[in-house]
Amino acid sequence: MAPHSEPEHRDEVTAHPKGQDAPIVRMMVLETDEPHKETKKIPGKTTFGEILHNHFTNAGKAHDPPLGIETDRWFVIPEKGGTMPKYEDFEGCDALLITGSVYDAHGDDPWILDLLKLLRELWQNHPKMHFSGVCFGHQLLCRLLGAEVRPSPKGDWELGHSKIELTPIGKKLFRTDDDHVHLHQMHQDHVVAPPTVESAQGLLPKGTRVHVWGRSDHTEVQGVYIKGKMFTTQAHLAFDEEMVKRQIEMRVEAGSIDDQEAADQAGDTADLEHDGEVAAGAILRFFHDEDEDVD
Repeated sequence: MAPHSEPEHRDEVTAHPKGQDAPIVRMMVLETDEPHKETKKIPGKTTFGEILHNHFTNAGKAHDPPLGIETDRWFVIPEKGGTMPKYEDFEGCDALLITGSVYDAHGDDPWILDLLKLLRELWQNHPKMHFSGVCFGHQLLCRLLGAEVRPSPKGDWELGHSKIELTPIGKKLFRTDDDHVHLHQMHQDHVVAPPTVESAQGLLPKGTRVHVWGRSDHTEVQGVYIKGKMFTTQAHLAFDEEMVKRQIEMRVEAGSIDDQEAADQAGDTADLEHDGEVAAGAILRFFHDEDEDVD
């Protein structure tokens, strides 16, 4: 495996539950940011792709029967030493996931426009690819389909442990009768309204059903689900207590979060129990086409 900082920028790792003949999907994680410098020192948390791989691995082991995952990781930001993959680099991949980022998904940074171009090519020419995204990734995929992404009208952030109301589709995806899940948040931007067949301008066939699986007081579109094609989440399903506190710290130091009281309150919720593994399990089942009963 090539180190994260070398020109290839691609790592591969496989998780196959021991003693199980589990089916495996191959996922490409497009890393659009890096963890806090202290988080990167922890084995298993050197990149967001590695963190997500381990998280999905645990969800796969908990599934009955177990589900396996193989992960390729590609860091894509050129000014930080990354490169943009080509369409050919996704040969053999079943799924794609875009990580969170400090960048704005509504921005026109050259690498963001290049990534949108790549995603469009994959969407149009790789019909069996399953698309997912977390936070920035969720917003960028919705932008690809013509949805508007912009900062919160009040300029406030949704931070830390948050309650998300599930829609009927959300309950089916998460396989729960509960009305809510709790996940960690770290965003100011949001998807204003879900994409539509019309806004997607040819990327969605006529009659495609676009579902919102959850909403919160701050954000109406907490995730989008398109059967067999896309499953996104605004919340960070793989954040733990230390990561929540450090990611908030990074944004406070950078000046993007200027409400110290809100930051402190969010940090105080970092240790609360959350449903990150439940969310990972739902997305992993989607990758494995186990969403046939969801419509």
